[in-house]
Amino acid sequence: MKKIGILGSTGSIGSQTLEIIDLHDELEVVAITANKSVDKVFEQCLKYKPELVAMMDEQSAIELALKLQEIEVKDKKIENIKVLGGMEGLIAVAVYEPIDVLVTAVVGMIGLIPTVEAIKAKKTIALANKETLVTAGEIIMPMAKEYGVKILPVDSEHSAIYQSLVGQSLDKIEKVVLTASGGPFRGKTNKELREVKLEDALKHPNWEMGAKITIDSSTLMNKGLEVIEAKWLFDVTTEQIDVVVHPESILHSMVMYIDGSCIGQMGLPDMKLPIQYALFEGERKNMPYERLNLSQIGSLTFEEPNRKTFKCLDLAFKSIKIGKEIPTVLNAANEKAVELFLEKKIKYLDIPKIIENAINTYVKTKYNKEKKLTIDMILETEKWAHNFVVESII
Repeated sequence: MKKIGILGSTGSIGSQTLEIIDLHDELEVVAITANKSVDKVFEQCLKYKPELVAMMDEQSAIELALKLQEIEVKDKKIENIKVLGGMEGLIAVAVYEPIDVLVTAVVGMIGLIPTVEAIKAKKTIALANKETLVTAGEIIMPMAKEYGVKILPVDSEHSAIYQSLVGQSLDKIEKVVLTASGGPFRGKTNKELREVKLEDALKHPNWEMGAKITIDSSTLMNKGLEVIEAKWLFDVTTEQIDVVVHPESILHSMVMYIDGSCIGQMGLPDMKLPIQYALFEGERKNMPYERLNLSQIGSLTFEEPNRKTFKCLDLAFKSIKIGKEIPTVLNAANEKAVELFLEKKIKYLDIPKIIENAINTYVKTKYNKEKKLTIDMILETEKWAHNFVVESII
């Protein structure tokens, strides 16, 4: 029996992880976390009976514990569920001794410290939290190597590259090619994007995702963040990473080798496959879902990304080339800018302008390439970027 812990069990990736667990008797959920979704976690507790649960919001932890105590039907497993709160609770789940694979599916920087502690506890990591490698890849990957920990990508693009590397050596890579759907505004010009409405930006053509990641997909920032992740996951330079727009989202990414061979992974746009591949650490298991039928699809399209219109992609390349805490500036400024766009406080095209301004200001006023990157520096930089963005629009 493989025991699974999930950081972020109520989000998109966490919920789909539970769907995969439902398919396989050899997988068991032993620990889960969420933020404030008390009712949803309560239902998960009744169904999966995890041994340990943590709510980031401490009041929600109290509410969940009370709901579990009030259950009339007696069930020892439910009675014995331990409920914790706050960051200490998340860390307790991350290092929980029975866990074999920890799925890090929380959104945002909240996942960074629990992931660090999980690595120290020698847990295999199924990584879905972008911020971990975007902001701290320089720290995380050497740490994983030191502790002998496997980091298995859950993102469909990185999973595709990971699968395409089976039986191959990293030093034989010429390029990794990340595919992007192009989002809802593929082919649009700057002029056409000036009056984009929030509702339009939230209509992704292929994937069902949360609001923040859907906006990131539309600006190509999501692909930019994946470029940074790929650099650390596969130990490649930015010059070895290409991005190509592929609107059908069938070829999820590929590797080009030094002999000219290209090996990629294809499948329908569904996150369950990469999740299952990570949970079973690369072992293939049956999945009772629809299969890819190329004859029905007919043709696949590939295009160069429009970097002049979608400037976030080049901002990501710029940030990782400067290095250290600059990807944290990129990530945090984008996070706050997207939040403001979702609140209809800024326009769509303000997002890349705000991010670029934050990066340039930080480099001029605070950046020191001689400083050693630390977790504390990353967290301080995140606060600076959030404050800078808010103050810049007042």
